Amino acid sequence: MKNIASILVLIFVFTFSIQAQKKRGYKQQLTINQQTSLKVKQMTLVLDLSDKQQQQVTPLLRAEIAFRQAAMEKRKEARVEKRRPTSDEIYLIKSQLLDNKITMKRSMKDILNTTQFKTFQKIYKQRMKKKKGKEQRQRSTKK
Repeated sequence: MKNIASILVLIFVFTFSIQAQKKRGYKQQLTINQQTSLKVKQMTLVLDLSDKQQQQVTPLLRAEIAFRQAAMEKRKEARVEKRRPTSDEIYLIKSQLLDNKITMKRSMKDILNTTQFKTFQKIYKQRMKKKKGKEQRQRSTKK
């Protein structure tokens, strides 16, 4: 009888912990304008942007966030349909992503002064390192 009770408690704890982990990943969805506003404010704090620079950066960030959300929606739809992208589609997506990064970097170089741009690049590189590390950890846990 004690064995059955201990097994039931163990199963209950296990299922409860799994449910808690699933709920932890939920995020509130912000609108494009809200995300843009927050990102501009973050950049203003870090890079000390002027009002003119803030106005110039806002449409760039809005376009980048809109592109990211559209791509995410496409991935969600493909996941629901259980459809994998072809190699040509992957190439187009990656090519478009790199083109967007290039135009963003060039635009930021035009908008920011040299010290601000160096700080921007430093922050961007740190973010990319963090992202790569996170991707590698996720890959290793999937195997």
